[in-house]
Amino acid sequence: MKPKSKVAESAAASCFLVMSLICSSINGEQAETNYEGLSYSYYEKTCPKVEEIVRSSLSSMFILDPTSPAALLRLMFHDCQVQGCDASILLEPSGDQQFTELDSAKNFGIRKRDLIGSIKTSLELECPKQVSCSDVIILAARDAVALTGGPLIAVPLGRKDSLSTPSKHVADSKLPPSTADVDTTLNLFASKGMTIEESVAIMGAHTIGVTHCNNVLSRFDNANATSENMDPRFQTFLRVACPEFSPTSQAAEATFVPNDQTSVIFDTAYYDDAIAGRGNLRIDSEIGADPRTRPFVEAFAADQDRFFNAFSSAFVKLSSYKVLTGSEGVVRSVCDKAD
Repeated sequence: MKPKSKVAESAAASCFLVMSLICSSINGEQAETNYEGLSYSYYEKTCPKVEEIVRSSLSSMFILDPTSPAALLRLMFHDCQVQGCDASILLEPSGDQQFTELDSAKNFGIRKRDLIGSIKTSLELECPKQVSCSDVIILAARDAVALTGGPLIAVPLGRKDSLSTPSKHVADSKLPPSTADVDTTLNLFASKGMTIEESVAIMGAHTIGVTHCNNVLSRFDNANATSENMDPRFQTFLRVACPEFSPTSQAAEATFVPNDQTSVIFDTAYYDDAIAGRGNLRIDSEIGADPRTRPFVEAFAADQDRFFNAFSSAFVKLSSYKVLTGSEGVVRSVCDKAD
């Protein structure tokens, strides 16, 4: 695994290259699945520049902060997995509510909520009360993939925002633990309508970003760790990079390791590492060994186009999970406040 500093040194150049290639390319055809209430032309008349505004807002930010794409992708994943893709993760507590889903330990490290709010402000100037915060989250995550070298995914739009945020305890029960295994992961994504191939593909989101050491140390606490598909040399690397702090200590939360050897580029390196037993989390290692998932890991490592196609399909399914449409929700004017 390359030192983080060497990866970071090439980040800006990579982003310039990616942007010059991506802006005119769209991966695959639009999904044939009917997502009731959503449409690929939802804002055609009410806010035709929505995708352009989102992308232009993100392009400069990604160059200044190459960690932003991974943060936005994770923000979408965690919003959608709790009570559906409704932008509840952006809401501040209201009334007597003290702890929201954001206070869940499993949401540790969630960032760039303010960036969604900034994009929403720009959209309000162009087309007031038209574009939901939940659609902004999806478009930002979609562009996070594209602007780091991945496919530009066609996504249906028209989600509405929730007026409330679930409790910390709901998030605790819905978000997977850092020690999740293959069974847990496949069951989680099957509930979103994904095939095993799509489930393995959506895990490829781990090809960008970092893993905090508190999650790595939790893995070593797992009694089954010795049976995992882990390269002994990589295990040594993780133990050196993440010394034996308590998993909940500030030191463990402040330190991290890159997700793969090209952690600012959306590519297939994650699958190469999974095959070799160089995964930061338990699922990242086991996915390369389990007989149900290994064939797809090997296929994606060898064929980037197949990975991109499967990831695109899985992304649309996840981003359409339990959405609010029509009168079921609202379009918030300010993303962190219920209107």
